Amino acid sequence: VQQISGMLVKLFQRARLEKPGQVNPRAAEFTLSLLAAMYDRSGTGYIKTRSAAAALIALSGDTLLAKYRAFFQFYAVPDGKAALITRSALRSLLTDLNQIPAIVGESCTLSCVEIATHSCFHGVLNSAIVEEKFLSWLRSEPAVLLWLPTCYRLSATEMVSHQARCR
Repeated sequence: VQQISGMLVKLFQRARLEKPGQVNPRAAEFTLSLLAAMYDRSGTGYIKTRSAAAALIALSGDTLLAKYRAFFQFYAVPDGKAALITRSALRSLLTDLNQIPAIVGESCTLSCVEIATHSCFHGVLNSAIVEEKFLSWLRSEPAVLLWLPTCYRLSATEMVSHQARCR
């Protein structure tokens, strides 16, 4: 938790320099509190860095494709020239990401994660998949992660304004 706290402080200091007046001075504290509520419910003082990274990626303002690629990079294992994501790594990613809606009472059961993992690996004979297969599956908007593209679309439309007048 202390290491993540230090990283968050640096991250938000940099963000404050880039966007003066737009970053809450307590953003690092609030974010750490959220991460602890999601990934350290028993108060051990330990949060997996990869879990925290997945949450920060999911909650970032980046594009969906950039988020999906980042998920792959964090959870994939090197295999010669390529990186692959295994079934267990996908389960881990989905479990980590499902802590986000769970914090607001929208939890998913373990069977949801298993069903999603099975659907991603449907028709795959190998024990792992390449990035393109992973991205293709995510673009199909699996039910277990439907909240992610929905939140992205909502945030993307927040700044849209139409020059129309109503009578």
